[in-house]
Amino acid sequence: SMPSEMLLKIFSYLDAVSLLAVGCVNKRFHDLANDNGIWLKLYSSSLHPKWTIWKMKSKQTETVSLGCAALNDKKPGYWKKEYIFKQTSAFKTRVMRLVKFLDPYTGLPCKNKEAMKVSGLSWIIVLKDKNGKEHVVEKPNLSFKDTSVTVLWHGTDWPCLDILSTLKLFGVTPLLPDQSIPSNKNGPRRFSLIAEYHLANLTENSAVVGADELVQLFSLSPGLLVGIWKGKNEIAFVMANLHYNQLLERSILGSANIQYSPPPNKPLLDDIDSEYGLHDYSLHLDLHGRNCMYLCGSFKCLFCRKRDIENGYLRLRVVNLKDNRKHLPIIGTLGICWETDVFKGNVKDCFVMDLTLLDETGKPFWCFSAPVHMKLSTKSSGLYDYMGHIYTADYADSEGKVCVEFVWLEETKEYIIVSLVLYVSTKKVNSWYGTNY
Repeated sequence: SMPSEMLLKIFSYLDAVSLLAVGCVNKRFHDLANDNGIWLKLYSSSLHPKWTIWKMKSKQTETVSLGCAALNDKKPGYWKKEYIFKQTSAFKTRVMRLVKFLDPYTGLPCKNKEAMKVSGLSWIIVLKDKNGKEHVVEKPNLSFKDTSVTVLWHGTDWPCLDILSTLKLFGVTPLLPDQSIPSNKNGPRRFSLIAEYHLANLTENSAVVGADELVQLFSLSPGLLVGIWKGKNEIAFVMANLHYNQLLERSILGSANIQYSPPPNKPLLDDIDSEYGLHDYSLHLDLHGRNCMYLCGSFKCLFCRKRDIENGYLRLRVVNLKDNRKHLPIIGTLGICWETDVFKGNVKDCFVMDLTLLDETGKPFWCFSAPVHMKLSTKSSGLYDYMGHIYTADYADSEGKVCVEFVWLEETKEYIIVSLVLYVSTKKVNSWYGTNY
C-alpha cells in the first residue's frame, strides 16, 4: 500500500546489486526497480570515480545528463541494461588483460589464478532429469596444475542416474563484479555454458576408465569423469578436467545457452609450406592423478614430413622406442584420486593427461586435459634395456590422437615411457593454416 513515489525514493538509496534483488520480489517492485532515473544516476556515477570528477569536461557531462530527454525517450529498464553492459564489458576487459601475459615454458597465460580470483569465477554442474527438473551442484574442490585445473563435485543427495538426461558444465561469475566488495553467492550471477553431456545410457555408451572397490569411472568427452557407486546406479562424484587454453574465455564469454566459440587462427603467410610439413612444434605434457604429479616434460623441435601423412593424420614422434636417451620414468604409482563426504579412493592404472601442443610461433595449436586408461599389451618388451610387460594408453578426439607405450620394470617398481606419438588430424591442420594436406 506504500505509494510508488515513496518506494522510488527508498530504492534510490540502493546499490545496483540490491536493486536487482529487490526487482525479484514481485511485479510491482520489478517495474519500480527498473526506473530509468535511478539507473541513469548509477550509470553516470560509474563513468567517473569521485576523485576524477574534477577532470571531467563539460562535453562529457552533457552526454550523461540527467535531463528529461535521457529519461523520457527511453523505455523502462533501458539504463539498467546499459549499466549492466558497461560493467560486464569493463570486467571482461580487466580479466582478459591479465591473461595476455604468457608463460614461455607452456605458451599459456601465466596469471590464470589471478584472473580467476579477480573475476570471482567458479564452476557448477546442472543435472537435468527426464521431466525437465534441474539439480544444481556447487561448492567443488579445485586442484591447480601447470596447464589445467581439476574440479571435483560430490554430495549425498545426487539424483538417481536412471532419471537423468543431461549434465551441463557452467562457468559462473558475479553479474556486477566489484574488486572492493567480496563476491556474494546469493547475488545476481552470470552463467557461461562450457559443455553439455548426455547421460542417457551412460554406463553402456561411455568409455570405462577404471574401477576400485567402491566406484567405477566413466569418461565423457571433453574431459569429464563420472564416478558411479559399484552395485548401485547412483553418481558418487563428477570430476571435470579443464585445460587453461581458452578456459577463461569459455567460462566467462559464453552465454547460458550457447558455448563460446574462439575466433579462427590467422596464419602467417611466411610459415605456410605444405610441401615441408609441420616444423618447430613444441609439446608440454603433464600426467597427474588430481593430487599428485607423475610426469612433467617439455619437448622442442617436433616436426612432420609430408611423407609421414597417412590415413588423414600427420605424425609427430616425440619419444622413439629405439632411442633410450629420451625414455621417461614415471614417478609414483599411476592412479586417479577421488573423494566424497565420507569415502576416499584411488583408481589405479589410469591418470589425467594434460597436453599442450604449440605451433612454430608458440601459439597453442592442440590442447586438452582428459582421463586416460592404461591396458596391458599382448606383446612383451624386446628391448635389451627393459625386460617387462608393455602397457599402452591411447587418447583420441576430433583433432588428433595420442599413443603412449610404457614398460613396467619389476626390479625398480616403476613405469618407463618408451614411445610417445602424436597424430594430428589433417582437417585440424588445414583449418589452422588454410592449406590442403
